[in-house]
Amino acid sequence: MNRFKILTNGKLLVLMLLTTSMFVALSCNTKNSKTDSNQSANDSEMKMEIQPPEWSKNATIYEVNIRQYTEEGTFDAFEEHLPRLKDLGVDILWLMPIHPIGEKNRKGPLGSYYSVKDYKGINPNFGDKEDFKELVEKIHEQDMRVIIDWVANHTAWDNHLIEEHPEWYSKDSSGNFHAPVEDWQDVVDLDYDNQELRKYMRNAMKYWVKDFNIDGYRCDVASMVPTDFWNKTRKSLDQIKPVFMLAEANKPELHEAAFDMTYAWDLHFIMNEVAKGKKTAIDLKEKIAEDQKKYPEGAYRMLFTSNHDENSWKGSMYERLGEGVETFAVLTYTLPGMPLIYNGQEACMDKKLEFFKKDEIDWKTCEMTDLYKNLNKLKKNNKALWNGNHGGSYEKIKTNNSKETLAFLRAKEGDAVLVVTNLSDSPSKVSLKGKKYVGKYTDYFSKETKELKKKSSINLDKWEYKVFVKK
Repeated sequence: MNRFKILTNGKLLVLMLLTTSMFVALSCNTKNSKTDSNQSANDSEMKMEIQPPEWSKNATIYEVNIRQYTEEGTFDAFEEHLPRLKDLGVDILWLMPIHPIGEKNRKGPLGSYYSVKDYKGINPNFGDKEDFKELVEKIHEQDMRVIIDWVANHTAWDNHLIEEHPEWYSKDSSGNFHAPVEDWQDVVDLDYDNQELRKYMRNAMKYWVKDFNIDGYRCDVASMVPTDFWNKTRKSLDQIKPVFMLAEANKPELHEAAFDMTYAWDLHFIMNEVAKGKKTAIDLKEKIAEDQKKYPEGAYRMLFTSNHDENSWKGSMYERLGEGVETFAVLTYTLPGMPLIYNGQEACMDKKLEFFKKDEIDWKTCEMTDLYKNLNKLKKNNKALWNGNHGGSYEKIKTNNSKETLAFLRAKEGDAVLVVTNLSDSPSKVSLKGKKYVGKYTDYFSKETKELKKKSSINLDKWEYKVFVKK
């Protein structure tokens, strides 16, 4: 949800608070009423009670910012892009919040999408309910799915619930409403100790599934809302239709009975640091191994090189990843997890999109367009790269220069993909060790045939990658 990067009295307000361990600790200390269970000491023993929808097994996800997508900034105008997105090969369209935006304490001329004025309303700048219903139908006609952003933790200051149900909101020591985080002054914190609030919120989420046929939700700051609320809500939604649930959080217990997918935030942050030379491939490999133990088997992790938070507050993918942009994109598709494309990445967008005002994407075809098309095709057709238990496990391949290179193999039911990357700004001769990778392959991008034997070597330029598909 991060929407702020402001200098006040010489102090830089912390960016991305919600995604760091420090922020999680702060949340627990300041909002104890929202902590409903203790996380298992051994997360690897956690079992998922839910199963992701069958249609998500080899899916990729694409984030849509309706305001910035077209000159009109409407559902109707976005609808014209559906054939292009189908051709790109994406499967799940995640729409940022579609609801009316609060005006009281608004930030900027248009405000934050995450300051929700009416949970059952449509932002009039985007269109009306009939326009949205038609958009959902058109998405389904293209054999794609649609999930919408849901902001359960807080509301706008002029949301009608404040007047109708003031008891549903948190109060400070003086009995006043307050923001959930100091810098989120355009929103008011909700109190999930109140069971009537939970019932209302659950019914509001059921409304969009039942009446508009959406396929699920991306849940904003999900770890700031009690897990047991999400668990019960998921069961209610699945009674209407099998839904897909994405949590903006990196909290393993959310996978147990509520969410199919969580953010791989830590892995993303390390990618940014590797690109800057502040961390190495070793740090990346250690995080991959840690998450494999930490998260339950079959859990989807969302992998990304950008999203609306990262783009608006930390910079474009080129600012953060430099010459490694393509390499890290390839990793988001080949490591275990579901890859995300943030709108504009496929058009080589090299700017930050303004968050509180109009800032249209410049659409064009470029090298990233073809890269994403090819990666989506590989992801969909090669079982080794499918999501969760549907895909192959990650097996690290040892190399001679572990600080600069990441190599791994994934295999499933006769399909196998070997990935070798140079995560440095110097050329590297990569010597592979072991025998698991031995065999005949096709270089996915060059289409050349290559036989890899024990102690094979591969010459890679700076930030170069190779994706080999076993024959």
